[in-house]
Amino acid sequence: MSAGNSTQAVHFGNTQLPEEQRETLRKAKKLEWITIAFLAVTVALVYLVLGNSQAMKAAWIEDMLSFLPPIAFLVAARVIRKPPTEQHPYGYHRAIGIAHLVAAVALLVMGTYLLVDSALGLITAEHPTIGGVELFGRTIWLGWLMIGVMLLIAAPPVFIGHAKMKLAEKLHDKVLYADADMNKADWMTAVAAAIGVAGIGIGWWWADSAAALVISASIANDGVKNLRGAVSDLMDARARTYDNAAPHPLLERIDDFLGNTGWVGEAKSRIRDEGHVFHVESFVVPREGSTPTAEDLELLREDCVDLDWKIQDMVIVLVPELPEEFLPGVETGGED
Repeated sequence: MSAGNSTQAVHFGNTQLPEEQRETLRKAKKLEWITIAFLAVTVALVYLVLGNSQAMKAAWIEDMLSFLPPIAFLVAARVIRKPPTEQHPYGYHRAIGIAHLVAAVALLVMGTYLLVDSALGLITAEHPTIGGVELFGRTIWLGWLMIGVMLLIAAPPVFIGHAKMKLAEKLHDKVLYADADMNKADWMTAVAAAIGVAGIGIGWWWADSAAALVISASIANDGVKNLRGAVSDLMDARARTYDNAAPHPLLERIDDFLGNTGWVGEAKSRIRDEGHVFHVESFVVPREGSTPTAEDLELLREDCVDLDWKIQDMVIVLVPELPEEFLPGVETGGED
């Protein structure tokens, strides 16, 4: 690959990514392919030693489901690069939200199914058995192989998850963040499965189903968290940070910038999170005696867009007073 290709312009719709985000996207794609390769090996190894363990089955299914976020990210990363069309005037940025929703629903459905299945195993006092296997001419307990495999695959996802987390913040990518969050928690699944198998070995029949219950609850919890975030974004909730921890600070930055413009008396904005980028609508009340021209408005809009690469498009509307119907919670003053 030539050096020139690495600096080739990359767009999300009409937004050209800055060099830092372009490099971040490249690293994120590379990490997702590494994740897929690691998962392929993991799924194969766990399947080979699956046995009758409920915990191992739950861990194996979770590994299968772990393919969803990286695949969703890679597919969405291609779709959102398409420019806006007459049919899709805002572009294809919502593809990232749809990918987030699909992955969340799959996690929730499968997690709930495994939760019920594991609970039934406990209620019916199911006693799983783990036999022996011949290896290099000797017969050993299959449980040792199960425990060995689970401990072997426990650590790598934690490091991969931490690396993705940093990239998710720079890209404002909630699918990448959800994937990273799941990766960081994967070690708990592996350890829980190993404990469940060890429990069978010492005669604790309930340990396997209990471990499967813990793993299933973790999967379902991932599904609930991601479903809540995905639905909130698709319903045009107030733009929040990549981890949904707080309202996005860009809204305050935009309003402060507008308010510090000489001819602006008052300004408030609302931001729609389109996926990686934002659509901004700002309502501006001119100072008394000011008569801003179309050129003034366009210059102000361009200056605002330059504040952050995530401002994909922006509309500035001149109004005599801030419209409460479009800006819930705004204080217009003058009346109690």
